[in-house]
Amino acid sequence: MVMDMSSKIVKVCILKLGCIGASPLLEYVLDERADRGDIEVRVLSVGAKMTEAHAEELVKKALAEDYDLYIIPSPNASLPGPTKVRNALGEKGKNVIVISDAPARRITKELEEKGFGYIIILADSMIGARRGFLDPVEMTLFNADVIKVLAATGVVRLLQVELDKVINSLKAGEKPSLPKIVVDKEVATKYAEYRNPYAKAKAMAAYEIAVKVADLTSEGCFKIKERDRYIPILAAAHEIMRYAAELADEAREIEKYGDTLVRTPHSSDGTILFKEKLMEEARGR
Repeated sequence: MVMDMSSKIVKVCILKLGCIGASPLLEYVLDERADRGDIEVRVLSVGAKMTEAHAEELVKKALAEDYDLYIIPSPNASLPGPTKVRNALGEKGKNVIVISDAPARRITKELEEKGFGYIIILADSMIGARRGFLDPVEMTLFNADVIKVLAATGVVRLLQVELDKVINSLKAGEKPSLPKIVVDKEVATKYAEYRNPYAKAKAMAAYEIAVKVADLTSEGCFKIKERDRYIPILAAAHEIMRYAAELADEAREIEKYGDTLVRTPHSSDGTILFKEKLMEEARGR
């Protein structure tokens, strides 16, 4: 009997170690209204820690059930914890996509050689993680600003489109072509589909500003030991990200004024629909 692959439900497992801006809402990017019938998504996490022991725990959970696609968002995918997770899955022949930040750029060749997909988001910059500065409120506000930058500059739509390409291949019973993307300002804003050139320019500026935040947070977290020096540097980095979020918001507002804001909702069968005018019906492209 020939199986109808169009009816296949793709099982997706998202394995979270630590947190980057792309992590908290990733499962909802795939199913924003919770009505897709073509996928089942499970999220497994070991919280903020990324040690090898935590990685082993996560792998055990991940392999307890068979999934079609494994997505691993984490800070610095070159660290031992994330490396252990993807390698363990890779050894089992699983489809694995790594989502990470700028430090992971140096292992893209290794990821390709081992057959992993990757999306490296340069603007998903490191937080100012020193006890003298960071508390739960500051952590939450920083991540809110990062998420706004990623959403308004095009990164969230990139994740939607590229992950859905893989899901569609799996639905069709095909071997998927996994993404291999380093997301800079031009790549991100291409997916944003801004119509007004000033909106696109503001989005590019917001993305590039967010990229630069990592220079300051890395300096404040790893290079400077004196408390009276690293605290203002980390505070400055967070202020920069706040302004990047405001600039990204301005880009989106420009599109609203011209009624040219692109929206790409999922249909219930997983198809990405399209609309540009607020009051029009979303349709297939």
